[in-house]
Amino acid sequence: MRVNFTVNGRQQEADDVWEGESLLYVLRERLGLPGSKNACEQGECGSCTVRLDGVPVCSCLVAAGQVEGRDVVTVEGLADFARQREEHGHGGACGSGGGGCGGKGGVTLDAAKRWQARPGDSQTGEGVELSTIQQAFIDAGAVQCGFCTPGLLVQADALLEENSSPSDQDIREALSGNLCRCTGYEKILDAVRLAAARQSEAV
Repeated sequence: MRVNFTVNGRQQEADDVWEGESLLYVLRERLGLPGSKNACEQGECGSCTVRLDGVPVCSCLVAAGQVEGRDVVTVEGLADFARQREEHGHGGACGSGGGGCGGKGGVTLDAAKRWQARPGDSQTGEGVELSTIQQAFIDAGAVQCGFCTPGLLVQADALLEENSSPSDQDIREALSGNLCRCTGYEKILDAVRLAAARQSEAV
């Protein structure tokens, strides 16, 4: 089957998708976006986390056919997604509550459809100024092998969009589905705290 959907602000078309193919496979193997990592393939590790209509999901558990006509943001497009959100004052998770965009504090469906990445930015993410959470991960030393980092970044970005001043418990709960074998998590917590502090200073 053919699947048409938006990835990082660009319309994409995937051909010859078979019924059991995951969104993760389509992103990595058909669209050349390797940021979302393939690890457990059971939705247990969080390394393949992307935002689907604004909501963080494990892309290994989403059938590619389910994303027809929907919006996906991967780690490659995270910086531009965050910049668009800042410019337009979007808050809250688009798609929360199963009703799509437009809920209290959310992004309207029309506004979400108007969001567009700049040409050339969303494919690899190269040459783009990093988002606050991405820069905080670097500055706090939260990146080691990097395998889990894309999923953590996407999940942490969603947390800070919904809660600009999260407690340590909020951070731990939000990231509880993202496993890391290297860092011991403390630097990751530091990075989210740092990003929250920088965002509050910028307001």
